[in-house]
Amino acid sequence: MQKKLQVEAIQHGSVIDHIPVQQGIKILKFFNLTQTNEKITVGLNLATHTGQTKDLIKVENTFITDEQANQLALFAPNATINQIKDFQVVNKFKVQLPNSFIGVLACPNSNCISHNEPVNTRFYVKHKSVLKLKCHYCEKTFNPSFFSELD
Repeated sequence: MQKKLQVEAIQHGSVIDHIPVQQGIKILKFFNLTQTNEKITVGLNLATHTGQTKDLIKVENTFITDEQANQLALFAPNATINQIKDFQVVNKFKVQLPNSFIGVLACPNSNCISHNEPVNTRFYVKHKSVLKLKCHYCEKTFNPSFFSELD
């Protein structure tokens, strides 16, 4: 007998798939997805066809923007976004790590000018294979684990 996992289909909205295990909850918090009245389906530690595990998020009546998709790359660099209309996938794309993040993360360096001046923070992606972000203002480089927004 073959086992099947079933996650309820959505009529309109977005499916974020191929999220690394333990990143689904972080994505929900980072994007404030729990602050909506829309139906959200979250799958944690789901089996893949390769025998590994992944997280999955489905958000009814919400479409992930290109900017949000780029920010998702901080958590899930290999994630895919499926846009659903009338229960059909009308667009599917992989997230892409942008060259920079503006106004998204606070600099972990407490001496950085971005904490005391009315400027948007800006980080440049330094190494994509092992993600490192460099602050535009203080020029220090950080691993993603240094950013409290990502926890």
